[in-house]
Amino acid sequence: MKVLHINTTDIEGGAARAAYRLHRALLKNGVQSQMLVQKKISDDYTIQTVAKTKIGKFLNFLRPYIDALPLKKYKNKTKTPFSPAWVPFSKLVDRINEINPDIVHLHWICGGIIRIEDLAKIKQPIVWTMHDMWPFTGGEHYEEEQHYIEKCGNSKVLNSNKENDLSRRLWERKSKTYVKINSLSTISPSQWMYEEVKKSSLLKNKKSHLLANVLNTNIFKPIPKKIAKDLWNLPKEKKLILFGAIAATSDERKGFSLLINALKSLDVKDTEIIIFGCSKPQEENLIGYNINYVGHLHDDISLVSLYSSADVMIVPSKQESFGQTVSEAMACGTPVVAFNTTGLKDIIDHKINGYLAEPFNSEDLKNGIEWILNNENYDILSKNAREKVVSHFSEEVLIPKFIELYKEILTLKN
Repeated sequence: MKVLHINTTDIEGGAARAAYRLHRALLKNGVQSQMLVQKKISDDYTIQTVAKTKIGKFLNFLRPYIDALPLKKYKNKTKTPFSPAWVPFSKLVDRINEINPDIVHLHWICGGIIRIEDLAKIKQPIVWTMHDMWPFTGGEHYEEEQHYIEKCGNSKVLNSNKENDLSRRLWERKSKTYVKINSLSTISPSQWMYEEVKKSSLLKNKKSHLLANVLNTNIFKPIPKKIAKDLWNLPKEKKLILFGAIAATSDERKGFSLLINALKSLDVKDTEIIIFGCSKPQEENLIGYNINYVGHLHDDISLVSLYSSADVMIVPSKQESFGQTVSEAMACGTPVVAFNTTGLKDIIDHKINGYLAEPFNSEDLKNGIEWILNNENYDILSKNAREKVVSHFSEEVLIPKFIELYKEILTLKN
């Protein structure tokens, strides 16, 4: 069985890491898995790029910028990502046909890697993981208005007051394209995303599956806090609160402002903050706390040691398709505080392995941080966190389910 994973990059970004981890785990389990990307960062020989020539690679470098050109019209758009997927002349379908897999597994395919209409040219069965809402919206990667239940338009992300805006036009393009693809099924990594897909006008009639993101729990496992803190030169006598995400402090959806409000009234002594995913800003909001900015982390070992050094991880996101940093932290024995919403609910069990705060209440977020840091049974919380991930999201649990799904898709094809 040959499975080809398609993602814009190989290891940069949450969706890329999820796709890459699945790809490597399938290889270990005897599946002929390959990955095809627009931008390759790693030196993994099992990953190929769409472009082979220097000119092709240069054009691929330009494609994300060209794809974003229609957004110039919307001067007041929000910072929530929006992808028009209009750039033609992608070589992606040609490369898929050249590799000739049995199944094409799509992941995050924005940034100009393919024009949405070209999906209908893929000959093989397609399964598509919903790493965000983009596959069933008019271009928004996250959308709170639920316009996707009927037709998109009047996009809040674009700050548009027109029904026939860019989001409506992309919705119509997707609608025409998806109708042409008979062998398209979806994978949702959380119950919340599964339910949103089933509500959506674009994908509700396609076959849907619920399968979480895979994590190698032999890599993501606890290391002694003293050793972890030594590696990062962090104070051994302090309680450490960890927060991190891509664009951790600038993406409003990640909830950094809600975390700030929670920390301002926190009643825990001898506490420091660790922030990863961004560098130190020019102006800091958390006066009174010593903050350790560690920047972007590019390998799993760095993540494992950082998670293990912290006493609690805070994920104050408003929306998460799954919540990969949550499962990573918990696998390392670090309890997590998050809001009781979206994909986060699938991972955290309230007051068993973490704390689910009332959405989007900074006061209750603060309560959760205090509850964990002052908990007399912290070691049990830590053990429970690890056990939840091993029993639900490890390779040993999920890879047989992915293989079974691929076989089912191929059986239906034949």
